[in-house]
Amino acid sequence: MIGKHEALPLQTIRLYGAAMDDALEQGTRLTPRFDAAGLVTAVVSDAATGEVLMLAHMNQEALDRTIASGEAWFWSRSRQAMWKKGETSGNVLRVVEMRIDCDQDAIWIKADPAGPACHTGERSCFYRRIDGDRLVPEP
Repeated sequence: MIGKHEALPLQTIRLYGAAMDDALEQGTRLTPRFDAAGLVTAVVSDAATGEVLMLAHMNQEALDRTIASGEAWFWSRSRQAMWKKGETSGNVLRVVEMRIDCDQDAIWIKADPAGPACHTGERSCFYRRIDGDRLVPEP
């Protein structure tokens, strides 16, 4: 048995790390790796066109509500509150498919948008192209 001040041999650490990575990266269990604030990044795209619509953050509750309801829920970092996309505007995002990246710290939601995804009324939050130090609106 290793005492609390004794180091594990490097070979043991590598084997343990590999086993952990395999379970996380190749396994079938959903185990999101939330950051220090308890959040994962969520990218939303249009399921029909593939266009990126928005980027937001989810905590465990938002993820659970999204999975249970089939509609996208997020955590608002500015308001420090849960919000359902389209709750007031009616522009909900109906989830078609959800994916998680290899190390389970980012989520990709493919959705059927019921209207503009951006609070500005634009179809996508990514409606401006960077051109040098300027922003150019895209049609």
